[in-house]
Amino acid sequence: MENPGSESGELKRTLGPIMLWGLGVGYVISGNYFGWNLGLAEGGTLGLAIATFFVIIMYVTFTFGYTELACAIPKAGGLFDYATRALGKEWGFIGGMAQIIEFTFAPPAIAFAIGAYLNIFMPSIPVLAIAIIAYFIFTGLNIYGVEMAAMFELFVTVVAVIGLILFAGITLPHFEMENLTINALPNGYAGVFAAIPFAIWFFLAIEGVANVAEETINPQRNVMIGFGSAIVTLVVLCIFTFSSSVGVAGWEGVVYPEGSPTPSDSPLPLAVANTVGSGHIFYKIISVIALFGLVASFHGIILAAGRVTFQFGRTGYAPKQLGDVHNRFKTPSKALLVNMGIGIIALLTGKTGDIITIACFGALTLYIIAMISLFALRSKEPDMERPFKVPMYPVFPAVALLISSVCLVAISIYNVKLAIIYFGIIGLSYVWFRFIAKK
Repeated sequence: MENPGSESGELKRTLGPIMLWGLGVGYVISGNYFGWNLGLAEGGTLGLAIATFFVIIMYVTFTFGYTELACAIPKAGGLFDYATRALGKEWGFIGGMAQIIEFTFAPPAIAFAIGAYLNIFMPSIPVLAIAIIAYFIFTGLNIYGVEMAAMFELFVTVVAVIGLILFAGITLPHFEMENLTINALPNGYAGVFAAIPFAIWFFLAIEGVANVAEETINPQRNVMIGFGSAIVTLVVLCIFTFSSSVGVAGWEGVVYPEGSPTPSDSPLPLAVANTVGSGHIFYKIISVIALFGLVASFHGIILAAGRVTFQFGRTGYAPKQLGDVHNRFKTPSKALLVNMGIGIIALLTGKTGDIITIACFGALTLYIIAMISLFALRSKEPDMERPFKVPMYPVFPAVALLISSVCLVAISIYNVKLAIIYFGIIGLSYVWFRFIAKK
């Protein structure tokens, strides 16, 4: 019998294409329920729309390329494994660190939203306390087993998708084209670049599907189906949510609650309130279903993050104990617990917007290194078995690489302090790897 704490510890294969669709959509769907509307304050309707247009092109072309990598190298480490094989251990480490930063910094932001939302119904319990309790509950569910975790993720994701369809059905009859033109570019074209992180938030973490490849039945086939169906679903939902929200009363109506100068984390209830009123049953239904969307992404990204940290431990780039598999449940329990600890520390800072932006830094670094890895593997290993090949090669990966590079430069310019923090973390981690872990 294998020692579950050894480097060769194996994860249990239980996931099919429907579960992968649920994970892919679930990782991301909270981006439709909160966060994206903050980009309207930066760029207005037109500025966020332009940013979202290019971000959609980036994600569609990136997803094709990442699917090729995931099907050819179905490993839990995702980019860490792809970049190591394509570019060597050092770039593999940097790509893995970017992936860890993305997947460990996104959940605290979502946890805060869960806490703030439930606080409306349970005002006696502090937001921070609810967020921390959520971490314990969903980390525990992930430790219990990936199949149970994925089934729960599928359920909450389906409810969240139904909620967005219902929202569109409520608001679209009230849609007026002229509402899209009201103060459409309040900060000029510079607002397009400032809105980029919030456009990315619509799709952030879709690549997490690749991190459960080792737990997927027939990964070469099912990862392709799960990835492809998830990105199509998310693009359609993004377009409907954006247009139906802003088309009701203009962009300011889904950013600022009436009489408040503070941007809201609940754009969909604001849009519904502008159509049927805040006392209507539909307002309450959308408000409750929004919680399912938050939980879907929170729970799903915790799942993906555990696999990334697990792979770092399994290869010795982090403490070996993080590469242990639970004796009974066959899940990366120690990696999940460490990620929870980091997430709770991030929660204590109270800076939700900054946490989101740092997660975007990690995501964009991941996309850049992934596409470079794809080009490198096509050159170095042309005969590698590739069950799926990106269409229109090399155009698609080149487009993804170009747009993600421009986005990384743009958010660095508009978030200098956070850029220093992010690249500082990457730099210090690399020093540790270069002089300690690598030996």
